[in-house]
Amino acid sequence: MSVLGLAQNDQLFEKGNSFYNQEKYQEAIDAYSAILESGQESASLYYNLANANYKLSNIGQSIYYYEKALELKPNDEDIKNNLAFANNATIDAIDVIPEGVISRTINSFTNMFSFDSWAWIAVLCVIIFVVLFLLYYTARISSKKRLFFLGSWVSLLIAVFAVVFAFKQYGYITNNQYAIIFAQESTVKSEPNLRSEEVFELHEGTKVKVTETVNDWKKIKLPDGKIGWIPATDLKEL
Repeated sequence: MSVLGLAQNDQLFEKGNSFYNQEKYQEAIDAYSAILESGQESASLYYNLANANYKLSNIGQSIYYYEKALELKPNDEDIKNNLAFANNATIDAIDVIPEGVISRTINSFTNMFSFDSWAWIAVLCVIIFVVLFLLYYTARISSKKRLFFLGSWVSLLIAVFAVVFAFKQYGYITNNQYAIIFAQESTVKSEPNLRSEEVFELHEGTKVKVTETVNDWKKIKLPDGKIGWIPATDLKEL
C-alpha cells in the first residue's frame, strides 16, 4: 500500500508539473496540494507549490511554501533567490536588528545543514573515528600510526561539533515558532481582544515570530523588536 501511495504521488507530481508548464497554475496547486494531504512532503514539492502561487500573485502562500522548502534544503540557492523575489513583493518594510560577527558566524555554520543532516554527519564521523582508531592499534609503521591517530581524533572532534550544531538548530526550530501573514491587511493590537489599542498594521507575506497564544489570538514579534497581538486566522504558522 505504501508503494502504491508513492506511485500515485509521483503521478500527481508529474501531473502538477505538466499543469505548471501549461500555465494552468491553479490546477498545478491542486495536484501538489493533494500530495501534501496524503502526508508526503519534500523540498521540491514545496518549491513548486510556492512557484505556482507566486505566478497567481498569492504572495503570502508563496512565501510560506518557500520557507517550508528552505527548512528541508537550507542551502538551496534557487529557493533562496525565489524567496527573495517573493519578499520584494511584500508591502511591509521591516528593519532587522543586525547580529554580531560571532553570532552571525555561528548561525551561518549551523544553517549549512538541517539538524537531521548534522546528526547523520555526527554518526558517520563516529564510525570513521572507530575505524581509524582500530587501524591505529593494528598499524605497525609509526607514520601510519600517527596518521590514523590524528585522523581518528579529528573525526571525533567533527562529530562533537556536528552534535552541537544539530542540537542548536533543533532547539532553534522548536523554540522559535514563525508564521506568515496570510490576510491582505491585519491590524495588530496591544492586547488579545478587539477593544484594545491598535499598535501597527501588517500585510500579506510578512514573516513574524509567534511567542504566545491566548484563545484565538497570537502574540507576535517582528525582527525590529515590535510586539503585538493578531487574530490567529490572519496568519499561518510554519
